[in-house]
Amino acid sequence: MSGKLKVRVDQERCQGHARCKSLAAELFDLDEFGNAHEIGDGAVPAGLEDKAWLAKANCPEIAINVTEE
Repeated sequence: MSGKLKVRVDQERCQGHARCKSLAAELFDLDEFGNAHEIGDGAVPAGLEDKAWLAKANCPEIAINVTEE
């Protein structure tokens, strides 16, 4: 992969399972309702790409998008 990855949580789909947070706490945080959101602008730091894909794969609501820039 050449480009940087970005993660984004679809707020319409997120149901607060928080699997992304437990798998990739460096990339996701929870709001006051327990729903996940990406940290900052969603940019995935080097070395955390696998965690981004793992979080996407483990989201039961398919609410996580990973894009390459």
